[in-house]
Amino acid sequence: MDKKYLDKVVDQIVSETRIDYDKERVNVPFLLPFLLFVLSLPPLFFFEHCESVYGLNYDETEYVWDQFRQIIKDKIDGA
Repeated sequence: MDKKYLDKVVDQIVSETRIDYDKERVNVPFLLPFLLFVLSLPPLFFFEHCESVYGLNYDETEYVWDQFRQIIKDKIDGA
């Protein structure tokens, strides 16, 4: 697993993600807006998006999800 590439994927997905604090929604490139609490579980669409756009396998996608989720949570928490 090339973490440099995976980290670039994370950066790209984060850059395409918009947080609507007023409506408590996260707008992501792989799904319709979802509520912030959904960040605890990776949606199926995330796995499909990472596979079709970036060619990632399941383990790589789990790594990307964990990194993405933590970055978005930090942004929401103001870290």
